[in-house]
Amino acid sequence: MNGFFKLVSTFQTQAEPAYCGLTTLVVVLNALSVDPGRRWKGPWRWFDESMLDCCEPLENVKKNGITFSKVSCLAQCAGASVQAFRANESSLDLFRSFVETCASSEDHHLVVSYDRQILKQTGTGHFSPVGGYHRHKDMALILDVARFKYPPHWVPLSLLWEALNSVDEATGKSRGFMMTTKRAKPTCFLFTLSCKDQRWRAMCKYLLEEVPYLLKSRGFTTVEEVVYTVFGSLPADVAPFVKWIVEVKPAVNGPIEKVDRDETERLLYKSKVLQQLRQTRAFVLITKWMEQNSVNSPEDESLQTAILQACCQGAAAFRGSNCYSNVKCFKKDVKESNVTSNGARGEAVVMSSRVLVDGCEQVIDALVPKRPLSGNVGRGSVLQQDGIDQVTLEEDAFHPTTRDLLAVLLLALPPSTWEQIPDLRIHAEISRIVSRKELPHELQLEVEHLFEQAFFVSRSCTEEALTEEALIETKN
Repeated sequence: MNGFFKLVSTFQTQAEPAYCGLTTLVVVLNALSVDPGRRWKGPWRWFDESMLDCCEPLENVKKNGITFSKVSCLAQCAGASVQAFRANESSLDLFRSFVETCASSEDHHLVVSYDRQILKQTGTGHFSPVGGYHRHKDMALILDVARFKYPPHWVPLSLLWEALNSVDEATGKSRGFMMTTKRAKPTCFLFTLSCKDQRWRAMCKYLLEEVPYLLKSRGFTTVEEVVYTVFGSLPADVAPFVKWIVEVKPAVNGPIEKVDRDETERLLYKSKVLQQLRQTRAFVLITKWMEQNSVNSPEDESLQTAILQACCQGAAAFRGSNCYSNVKCFKKDVKESNVTSNGARGEAVVMSSRVLVDGCEQVIDALVPKRPLSGNVGRGSVLQQDGIDQVTLEEDAFHPTTRDLLAVLLLALPPSTWEQIPDLRIHAEISRIVSRKELPHELQLEVEHLFEQAFFVSRSCTEEALTEEALIETKN
């Protein structure tokens, strides 16, 4: 019962009938003290269901619930480390060992996905955390997040395993269990993958299925040709799939004059990651490809546009809206001011957006690193120095642009992507360029985070494709 008191202190009832997966994650993430990277209400940083939307739009979850793979993806996206197992790929003995490990720990918690009917309960698929284990009776304590239906209850482990080892009709796949832990490093990432835009499926299919075929079917003489082939045929803009994270908060008591130490550290950390990314060979290759093929960044890539979008999303979240896509947001004005941080003037910039969301006016502050004043944002050119390509950027190109998103995506692709390249020399060179072992520590953590997200996204993508095929066969 070691983990019970952590879980019960954050235990809550699901806000919607289909929110069991989201609420279970909220309970576990808060029990692990994972930092959501933004404020919930007032000064408190606390997970709420409305924050868990990076892998599936909330309106879809509210209507249809959420699958096992998407819950795994959400936990990873939110900043936890996850080990997920489907029951048909596991065993009762392995499950028992994870139950006992998590019940004996304050920093490991187990989430189970099971069929209620096997437990003689009403309903079908459900998620809940496991709050304890009785070794002598071989029973697990289910902290049921649908508290309006069932209080916490003990279940024979063999019966719970039977409920896990059932097929989810929505996906045709087995349910399962996942162990969640807090990352060794506090959550502070510059980039994240997003599945909210429907175009992510086309992007996922292209990267997983079509890219290996392209690399296998063509002869390459340079790594530049490899990169150009991969990114020259992207099915959609990369921005809806790979996003950069902006920290926003409601403006209170007038303009901000000072940011606290934690906020400053996060800003400096993100700036360092971006600087490290732009010193990689991957970034140089992407920049050359964009220049030589006249690939222009989207017109709406400006900092002001990005900040407005972030402030509108923040305003919707602070109002408690579960569906940002249905919220109408209008810009009224944007003001910019330097603020003091760590005793120095002008270390950060606060961009305050006055927005009108569904008729309610709000002022939202977005925190960004200080930028020198100059011309275009995010523009650069490739120059040669000592025979090595280097990218020179405008001084104010401090916020991520398309070339940054493409570069970090290139680094985060699984190593197996390049195995189909027939030329061993080209294969070895591209493998060196994208090797995470050679990256600076902060950038390495960033890329590994995206790689782990991509793993869960790819599983979800494959699962949905199989589900669609099954539906087509059923209709036929």
